[in-house]
Amino acid sequence: MLTRGKRRVAYFYEEPNNSTFRYRAYNMAQVLNDDESGGVSASFFFLQDWARIDEIADFADVLVICRSRYCHRINQLVLKFRLRGKRVLFDIDDFVFDSSYAHLIMNTLDEDVGDPRRWDYWFSYIGRLGAALKMCDGAITTNDFLAGKIAAFSGLPVSVVPNFMNKEQLDYSDALFRQKQAAGFARDDKIHLGYFSGSPSHKLDYAIIVPAIEALLAKDRRIELMIVGYIEAGPALSKFGDRVKRQPFHDYVNLQRLISTVEFNLMPLQSNDFTNCKSELKYFEAAVVGAMSIASPSYTYANSIRNGENGYLAQAQEWLSVIEAAIDDNSRWPALIENAREDARSKYSWFNQRETILAALQFD
Repeated sequence: MLTRGKRRVAYFYEEPNNSTFRYRAYNMAQVLNDDESGGVSASFFFLQDWARIDEIADFADVLVICRSRYCHRINQLVLKFRLRGKRVLFDIDDFVFDSSYAHLIMNTLDEDVGDPRRWDYWFSYIGRLGAALKMCDGAITTNDFLAGKIAAFSGLPVSVVPNFMNKEQLDYSDALFRQKQAAGFARDDKIHLGYFSGSPSHKLDYAIIVPAIEALLAKDRRIELMIVGYIEAGPALSKFGDRVKRQPFHDYVNLQRLISTVEFNLMPLQSNDFTNCKSELKYFEAAVVGAMSIASPSYTYANSIRNGENGYLAQAQEWLSVIEAAIDDNSRWPALIENAREDARSKYSWFNQRETILAALQFD
């Protein structure tokens, strides 16, 4: 792909995965390559492609290093582009580059602060990302709050390109939504709540909603909970038997199918600078398949969700009352679902990100 366009972008990530790589490299390249004029092309490469690094440095006009830790290879990579007079940018999607926040990060993720090995890991991980970031000419990130943290730490210019859905994810999500429409949004007499977690690090976030879920399950026989990912339901909910269902981690396409089966997508977050840097992806992944979101009012959630119009916001002490009110508000569900879906498709779809990406790459 790099040889095709007049302006060529190389995205680097240490190794492919289903989260950061997909959102910050694969999706970006997909948008840039959807260009009939041939004006811009993009590709991505990994450490395993190192034998071709000189060829990549020759062909690419801009290098974007995506959330990769400093090492001798990163140093060589930056120098190869610099010696050729080419721009190097750093894309990072999480607040994990400033070691002065290590204690906050570890507490938020429920790490064992009594284990010196965990301190060694986190200071190494954060420090290496921060070092790689500071080597670059500028940064790209997912939201304005995180952009402010990056600028304060690095002194670099920072651009925002939100996370968004790629073609495959959006096409499948649209198909799922059309199936629900064709069935007239038919449902059983149950109210399905879902908690979807991509990592085991959200235990304390999930704990915020457990008392509310326990109370709801005890009061209303219609309510069922589905937990997807690495989080356990917990002993407080064990007495409700098969009304609490657990699914293992799923790839992002199958995850859309599971999200489409619930009425409400629950998105609790602790309130601090680390969680305020999280992106909107859990909101738009649910909205596009017709699931309504109830979220903690973090920076990004509060900016994407208009309470009562395209979702609901709940402070930590409000989860029970907000979920109950949302369930009782069923006459407004069709409008809310449509508002959220339209919002997700208009702001977080691959087909409306091109100009934002080009601006972040400083392609005028």
